[in-house]
Amino acid sequence: MSNKLGPAPADRRSLFDAVRRAARQEQFLEVVSAEEARRRFAACIDHSPLGAETVTLAAALSRVIAADVVAPVDAPPFDRANVDGFAVRAADTAGASDAAPKRLFLNGEVVACGVQPSIEVTPGTATTIATGGVIPRGADAVVMIEHTELIEDDAVPSIDVRRAVASGQFISYAGSDIARGETLLRTGTRIGSREIGMLAACGLSSIEVVRRPRVAVLSTGNELVEPGRPLRPAGVYDSNGAIIAAAITEAGGEPVRYGAFPDDEAALESAMRKAVDSCDMVVLSGGTSKGAGDLSHRVVSRLGHPGIIVHGVALKPGKPLCLAVVEGKPLVVLPGFPTSAIFTFHAFVAPIIRVRAGLAAEAARTVTARVPVRVASELGREEFVLVSLVRGDDEPIAFPTAKGSGAVTAFSQADGFLRIDALASALDAGVRAEVTLIGDEIRAPDLTIMGSHDVALDVVVGELVRRGFSARTIAVGSLGGVAALGRGECDLAPVHLIDPATGLYNRHLIGPGVTLIAGWQRMQGFVFRPGDRRFERRSAAAAIKAALADHAVIMINRNAGSGTRALIDALLAGARPPGYSNQPRSHNAVAAAIVQNRADWGVAIEPVARLYGLEFLPIAPEQYDFLLLEARRHRPAVLAFLKVLRDEAVRGRIRACGMEPNSEQFRETQK
Repeated sequence: MSNKLGPAPADRRSLFDAVRRAARQEQFLEVVSAEEARRRFAACIDHSPLGAETVTLAAALSRVIAADVVAPVDAPPFDRANVDGFAVRAADTAGASDAAPKRLFLNGEVVACGVQPSIEVTPGTATTIATGGVIPRGADAVVMIEHTELIEDDAVPSIDVRRAVASGQFISYAGSDIARGETLLRTGTRIGSREIGMLAACGLSSIEVVRRPRVAVLSTGNELVEPGRPLRPAGVYDSNGAIIAAAITEAGGEPVRYGAFPDDEAALESAMRKAVDSCDMVVLSGGTSKGAGDLSHRVVSRLGHPGIIVHGVALKPGKPLCLAVVEGKPLVVLPGFPTSAIFTFHAFVAPIIRVRAGLAAEAARTVTARVPVRVASELGREEFVLVSLVRGDDEPIAFPTAKGSGAVTAFSQADGFLRIDALASALDAGVRAEVTLIGDEIRAPDLTIMGSHDVALDVVVGELVRRGFSARTIAVGSLGGVAALGRGECDLAPVHLIDPATGLYNRHLIGPGVTLIAGWQRMQGFVFRPGDRRFERRSAAAAIKAALADHAVIMINRNAGSGTRALIDALLAGARPPGYSNQPRSHNAVAAAIVQNRADWGVAIEPVARLYGLEFLPIAPEQYDFLLLEARRHRPAVLAFLKVLRDEAVRGRIRACGMEPNSEQFRETQK
């Protein structure tokens, strides 16, 4: 028979058999809704993060922290100058002006960066200091060099100070950025350049991170050609392999490229078995529609238990999607068309990769938010203000961060920034502003806590995070927390303020719509360096009396508005000993000043004294409680917080921090 008449009869029969097989396509096992497909798939796979591995800081970028990181040191590690100028006693500059300058004699040393000062700043003297230099003993402020004039006609060099400074001005106190023992970064944090800076600032060279899921990437189809090779007739380049591999990386996984395979059942099965054995997850594109040559589903059904979970989802595009699990490992066969493949990948595969990599299942840039406080600005300069976003009753609230430009945590802990025009002198309280978000995963936390910070609070918040709730703590002091709660900017305000009239802690802060949730007791005490015979073997009261009687003894105070400051003022009964005007904002800064011999005594809580190796003389227990907006009590995150407070395991960890949780019968009180 002539070739023009077509194939021989035997060949025609073989050809028609192939046509019939192709025309007789099997129907999908079952087409289900996307919600049902997700439910079935989720029921068969592990959604917990993979195990931890240790990587160097250089390799940590974009990884997810596997365990809470506790700061091993303070940052800064000492009280340091923020400007070039002169370390002084603030009281010596009172009333200074251009018309009436204050003259101070210069001490015989220059404190450059890396130099330990050796001369005490006594009344009427000043020490030349560079930005970043250690604040000498006796000094409690720095005068900018621009606000002074050098006097060279005296026998002893001196300066005229032409602008007064307040205590603490132009000083960054030890631990004001990062406090030793503070939870620096929490489990689940994705490491960016900001977090790298925080870790490096603490001297850490390696970090435990969640292992990235290894995801095998395969493509199938006789038409596929690897990019870089000549394109044959009827062939198409395998774009799916490249697209899916890149998407896996974006989702936090590690793609393992196996390449493209023809429609050869044996070759495809061999490759897929190797992929299942060596990877945490397998993604194959092509071969799902059960048409001619579509064999992926048949291979998958033989790979292991439980096998195919869903084959056919009511999506457009994406109907041929096949979801399977092989011995606990997810295996997904995506449709072959690139649009369908990437659509279904992001809908069904990316969330699994993300949770196994320790990330949120959904990847979260501007938002409009209310600014609750007035933000002053300098005329003539366009200003950018870093903000933390907290959940308001009807819109987000952008709370300006309090840390200065020298703090490595300032940028890391911000959610975004707002801009103040160069012609504006301030941003008024209550205005709505556009916030530019930092990063791709920003969202308001489930719970906002503003007030006094405590190391045991890290225990509670850490447990809350482990239970699936996000929480933000903003340390603004007890009075700052009371004010923030009154403005509706937070759900809870940790406080430890004594009522001078009754001697009771915190109960006087209860008001309409505000409940007091009892937290724990912590012991405040007189702290000093080991071996200081002036205070050894004394009671706290006797030690304070001895300190007040010796003018060579320098104290370290606490900031106004803190509960500890209220206690100190009650103990001093109006006395203002040397160092009283030195007012850092944390217990850690108090301990650091004493350890580094810039002060001799102070008042701090017992766990911090232990952390720094200081002697501790008990003064009195204080109550660390939580003010709660009653209107927010039934929010899931608030209910979870209250449940965590009652958890006996958590209470045990609080005791391990040196605190004593309150008894259950005193759990909640309301006026």
